[in-house]
Amino acid sequence: MTPEATTQGGGQAAAGPASSDATNTSKAHPRPRSLPPVLSKAPPAAMVIFGASGDLTARKILPALARLADRGVLDDGFTVIGVARTAWTDEEFRAHVAEATPEGGSKWKALTARFKYITGEYNHPETFSTLKAHLDESDRLDGTAGNRLYYLATIPSVFGLVAEALAEHACTRPAEGGTFARVVVEKPYGRDLDSAIALDEQMHAAFDEGQIYRIDHYMGKETVQNVLALRFANAIFEPIWNRRYISQVQVTVAESLGVEHRGGFYETAGALRDIVQNHVMQVLALTLMESPTSTEADRVRDEKVKLLHAVDIPTPDEAVDKSVRGQYTEGFIDGEKVIGYRQEQDVSPDSQTETYLALRLRVENWRWAGVPIFVRTGKRLPARVTEVALTFRSVPFLLFDHRTSRDLRPNTLVLRIQPDEGISLEFGAKVPGEKFHVRSVAMDFSYAEAFAGMESADGYERLIHDAMVGDATLFIRSDEVQQAWRIVDPYLKAWSEPGGGMHFYPAGTWGPHMADLLVERSGDEWRNPVIDLELSGGRLTELPQ
Repeated sequence: MTPEATTQGGGQAAAGPASSDATNTSKAHPRPRSLPPVLSKAPPAAMVIFGASGDLTARKILPALARLADRGVLDDGFTVIGVARTAWTDEEFRAHVAEATPEGGSKWKALTARFKYITGEYNHPETFSTLKAHLDESDRLDGTAGNRLYYLATIPSVFGLVAEALAEHACTRPAEGGTFARVVVEKPYGRDLDSAIALDEQMHAAFDEGQIYRIDHYMGKETVQNVLALRFANAIFEPIWNRRYISQVQVTVAESLGVEHRGGFYETAGALRDIVQNHVMQVLALTLMESPTSTEADRVRDEKVKLLHAVDIPTPDEAVDKSVRGQYTEGFIDGEKVIGYRQEQDVSPDSQTETYLALRLRVENWRWAGVPIFVRTGKRLPARVTEVALTFRSVPFLLFDHRTSRDLRPNTLVLRIQPDEGISLEFGAKVPGEKFHVRSVAMDFSYAEAFAGMESADGYERLIHDAMVGDATLFIRSDEVQQAWRIVDPYLKAWSEPGGGMHFYPAGTWGPHMADLLVERSGDEWRNPVIDLELSGGRLTELPQ
C-alpha cells in the first residue's frame, strides 16, 4: 500500500529518498527535507476501456489518466484503445478525449495522438479479433511491452461476456517475460449474492483472482486509507478502540443531490445496492477490523473479510425490525424547491425503490460485541457529507451538575471522508468565565490545511495507478464481495415482501421519522453531521437536525 510495499505482480515499487530528519528527535515536529513522489512510475501498457463513449469514462477515467500523464506517472509506452458501440473513428474518439480533458497538458496530448478506437458489440467475435490485432500492433509501434489493463466501464450485464470474449481471443494470459494482463471491474458487482457468485464464475473462467481488480472509488480517498494510519500508527487510539470504551458507531453517507438523470439506473439499484453493499461495508471493515500483519494487499483484505464474517446476518423478519427505508418527496434544498423521487425522469410513479435507508448492525466478536453500529445513507438530504463517528462511553461519575454541563456531549472521534477530509475529536472544556461551565469543543485535523501545497491523487488516479503497478490493496477481493452480499441480502428479501414498508421524507430533511426511532430504541440518537468544524466561541458549527 505504501511506496515501499511489495506490489502484487508488479515487483518492488520505487521508494522515495529517505529523510535524515526522520530520526531527528531534537525537534517536536521534524519536517522531511524531501518527500517521495505521490505516485511511482507506472510500467508501459495498453489500457483497453470498454464503454469508452460512456459517462464514467468521460467524467472519471480520462481526466484521471490525463493527470497521471502530466505528472509523469504514465510511461511513454502507454496507450489507450477505446471499445464501445458508438460509431466513432479514431479521430472522433481523440476529439472526445480532448473534450473530456480540457486541462490536459503536453505530455497527455502527446500520448492521445496515438489512441485508437473500435466500434463493436460486446458479443460479436469480430470486435475482439480487431482488438487483438490492435494490441499486437501497439506492442510493435507504441512500446506497450505486452502489458494489458482492461477496464470494464460498461453496464454490469456485459462484464461476464467481455471477460469470456477476451479469453476466447487469447487476451487474458500474460505473455512470457514478466508481462501482465489485469482487468478492472466497476461496481455494482452483482445484484445479490447469487448473481455475484455467477459473475465470479464467469470472471474466473477468464482471469485468475489475482488479475481481477474490483474497484470501489471510496477506497481511493485519502481519509479512508488514513483509517489504517490512525488506528495502527498511534499508540493512543488502539487500546481504547473496542467495546469497553466505545458505546456506538455511526456511519453517515448523505447526498444533497437527487438521482439527476440516472433515474433508470437507480430504479434497478436503490441505496442498499448503490452505497451500502460496497462503500459502507468497505469503510466499516477498515474501521472495525483487527490489525493486519503487514500492509501487503492480501493481509489487509484477510482482516476485512474476517470482520465482515463477524457482522450478524439477520433473518428477513429480523431485517424488517432492524432497518428503515425511505423515499424523498418534493421539498427544498438550499432554498430551492425540488421534485420528489417519483417525479424524476425514468422513475415509476409508484416506485418502491429506496433513496434512503438506516440499518442497525451488530458485530459479533470480542472487540465489538454489544456495540450498536448505525448506518444511514440517502439522497436529497440537507448536505453532502460522509463520516464515521465513534462515540465513547460517558464517564462513570460526572463531577459537574446538569446546569453547568448541559452542553457537554460524549467524547466522539469523527472521521470525515468528505467534503472537508479530516479527523475531529470532540471533548469537554471549560468555557471562559467566572462560573465553571463545561461544553463540547473539537480538536480538528484537516488534510487541506496540514498538507497545503503538497500533491495528492484523487480516488481514480490512485486506483488506476495501483492497478497498473499491480498493488491490489485498495481493491475488493471475491470473498469480500460475496460476504458483503450475504449481509445485505436479507434486507433485499425482506423489502420485497408485502409489508416491507416504505417511509417518505421531504427533500432537505434528514430522512423519515422512523429512522430516528430505530436509533432511539437503543437509547441513542443520530448525531448532527459536522459540515464545518471551524470553532466559533468553543461551539461546533453544525447543521440542524
